[in-house]
Amino acid sequence: MALYEYVTQDQLAGFDKYKYSAVDSNPLSVYVMHPFWNFVVKFLPTWLAPNLITFTGFMFLVLNFLMLAFYDFDFTASAAGHKHVPSLVWVAAGIFNFLAYTLDGVDGKQARRTNSSTPLGELFDHGLDSWACIFFVATVYSIFGRGDSGVAVATLYYILWVVLFSFILSHWEKYNTGILFLPWGYDISQVTISLVYMVTAVVGVETWYQPILWSFLYRDLFTFMIIACSFTVTVPMSLYNVLKGYRANTLKHSSLYEAFLPFLSPVLLFLLSTVWVVFSPSDILELQPRVFYLMVGTAFANVTCKLIVCQMSNTRCQAVSWLLLPMAPVVVLAVTGVVADEVALLHLWTTVVILAHIHYGVSVVQQLSHHFSILAFSLKKPNSD
Repeated sequence: MALYEYVTQDQLAGFDKYKYSAVDSNPLSVYVMHPFWNFVVKFLPTWLAPNLITFTGFMFLVLNFLMLAFYDFDFTASAAGHKHVPSLVWVAAGIFNFLAYTLDGVDGKQARRTNSSTPLGELFDHGLDSWACIFFVATVYSIFGRGDSGVAVATLYYILWVVLFSFILSHWEKYNTGILFLPWGYDISQVTISLVYMVTAVVGVETWYQPILWSFLYRDLFTFMIIACSFTVTVPMSLYNVLKGYRANTLKHSSLYEAFLPFLSPVLLFLLSTVWVVFSPSDILELQPRVFYLMVGTAFANVTCKLIVCQMSNTRCQAVSWLLLPMAPVVVLAVTGVVADEVALLHLWTTVVILAHIHYGVSVVQQLSHHFSILAFSLKKPNSD
């Protein structure tokens, strides 16, 4: 049985009726990556569980994050005058990122190939994707770092939020329309990131110091591409898809309040974390950027996972995630200076957030595994030899 039953009986009943519905119109995905993934999946043994493929791909991203944390914990290694990350580390980062992307693409194909598709598989896949956002964003940041030719930690903080909100938009669409419109930016970004790691290994981080045109630096291109992709592609397409459903009278939620309810917790998380950043007595983001990003990204993943559960089970979204309730007094203790050691408070709260999210994830996987009488990481039936 599960450690704790986070999924309600109504949600379990909703999962029983769930049918996967998605639209992938990205030319890169349709004409290049899907044929490649169809080729790759043929080499996988038929006893290999899709969820194990999903988890392995996710762990490659975690490994990248930890590897760069070892060589560049404070995001200063790429700055002039600092000891740079070894070239072989960038090669490994490129390989691991592409492996993670490839495994994320073949897990569903393996499920259909082995006739083992379940709602748990989709939830597990998208739940880990929501947590993966912080790991690949923080790893990419090490290419430019926070030096004179790099990106300020505060700027990266807001860029991270652009990425996070771009991710949740797809699941907000599905919460309202019942269809998951896969974002174009994901495939393009993953291929680009993998290539940039490899290029960095060959030419060195010094190359990114040089302006592309006049005083326009590569860091500016990095920032521009993320923001432009979000506001010119992701956001307009999401709004268009929901508006189309509204005009066709096919939306699941008729009132504006219910339709936008999934954004309440993410916005509250953004406000709480931003208050901490802006009013921190010790300028916590400058002191511990990596840990702060990890805390925000993990809390966001927890909020998003709960939305995905509601979206897949066709139940009402929870207004406020319980994880935000203790975060409010933590932020108050930090910004008022009641707790003198702000770094220790951040480390403690980050540990709580990570453990709470892992507990939630393990509990939900166990609960759904029991409900569907399956094993999460094996194609064998429970209690079978």
